Amino acid sequence: MAGWKTFEEIAAWQLARALKIRVDEYLKRPEFKHRFRFCDQLSDSARSGPANIAEGFGRHGNREFARFVRIAKGSEAEVLNHLIDARDQELITDAEFREGEHAARKAMKAAVGLIKHLERTSGPEPKEPL
Repeated sequence: MAGWKTFEEIAAWQLARALKIRVDEYLKRPEFKHRFRFCDQLSDSARSGPANIAEGFGRHGNREFARFVRIAKGSEAEVLNHLIDARDQELITDAEFREGEHAARKAMKAAVGLIKHLERTSGPEPKEPL
């Protein structure tokens, strides 16, 4: 799989994780804490990106891996929507929104690049982890 030995080496996973970490920082704030459902939705969507890339990496073959990366990309778009909502509710500033938006768009762009790579290469079957 393009020379990756672990999913942590994949740029799309790294950027999805960076987005998750940024969201986690927002969710630590007291103003978020009383909005339970919103926090759960934002947290779940932020965690879905890196989790789906990791799960796809562990599956058999590039086609199935690409399917999981598509799910990750959709979750990253959902994070962006939640960040728009957070800005609209004045839970984050415009500057914080722009930072979060940039992180989300970078993650989505990396996911698209990974999907394209997986679709144009057959790649060997992944090896079982040690």
